Amino acid sequence: MFAAYFDCPGGPENLYMKEVMKPDPGEGEILVKVSASALNRADLLQRRGKYPPPKGASDILGLEAAGSVAGLGPGCSGRWKIGDAVMALLSGGGQAQYVTVPEGLLMPIPKDMTFTQAAAIPEAWLTAFQLLHFVGKVQEGERVLIHAGASGVGMAAIQLVRLAKAIPIVTAGTQEKLEATANTGAAAGFNYKIEDFSKKVLEFTQGSGVDIILDCVGGSYWEKNLNCLNTDGRWIIYGLLSGGDVHGDLLARLLSKRASIHTSLLRSRDKEASSVFFPQYKERLVRAFTEEVLPHFSEGTSPRLQPLVDSVYPLHAIAEAHRAMEENRNIGKIVIEIPV
Repeated sequence: MFAAYFDCPGGPENLYMKEVMKPDPGEGEILVKVSASALNRADLLQRRGKYPPPKGASDILGLEAAGSVAGLGPGCSGRWKIGDAVMALLSGGGQAQYVTVPEGLLMPIPKDMTFTQAAAIPEAWLTAFQLLHFVGKVQEGERVLIHAGASGVGMAAIQLVRLAKAIPIVTAGTQEKLEATANTGAAAGFNYKIEDFSKKVLEFTQGSGVDIILDCVGGSYWEKNLNCLNTDGRWIIYGLLSGGDVHGDLLARLLSKRASIHTSLLRSRDKEASSVFFPQYKERLVRAFTEEVLPHFSEGTSPRLQPLVDSVYPLHAIAEAHRAMEENRNIGKIVIEIPV
């Protein structure tokens, strides 16, 4: 089969399509014929040699995929059958013609949704859902500040905050991106490049600040984050785009607000022992998302959720897709089409 590959860490020019061995499904695994995958920041970091896949995971890029069931490993429960349209959260291997997936990490693709649209859901939406509900415990009426609001996770988080009857506020770097977030449901948005978002957030909230911050930026935002975080607020860090260095009295400022810092990385969750009664973390997450959120992607539901696809690249143009993300050109998800 063909897969996105690179032989040594470096720039997008190192990427190419390589013929590799097609995987065989192991105990409790499903073989998926991939029609579309999507790009994530983790793929860029892995290509640069800064984010290796977890132990035992495929070294092929791709943390999500949409396609059809092509094979069943031994010990599968019978929930899935050959030909079922599915999407999956992965630890790697999605940007290839086939990938094996533990059956508990598969989700059905909603009716009337294309593989391209479905590929934009698993990583971004499960990340946002996890941050808001498993980590942040978002409550109705709370205000949530979402950095990188026009990213895949950001656009998903806006809609999930609305679904939770809370109030999404975003930051982004261009007026075009702020308009896109407003169209998606953001109650307010601020351009971090030309204005102090913490002051604007405090103005918008009439001085009370936000209850939750979803932060993929890290070090450079710490002081402004604390400025606009409410007493007893939750600051959730899930990325370090600006690095992790903090210069200043972070702990005293945090203590003065009785605030808490939470950190989260979804990809590196260990493969815990799993059973019907004690499913592992990712399986619990996928199950909760499937039950509570997935129905809202179907026509006729209110509110209806929508995955936002920015652009679509064929697998042989994977290098150009990486360049587009590195230059922050995308609003929503960049999807990779896999050749038949």
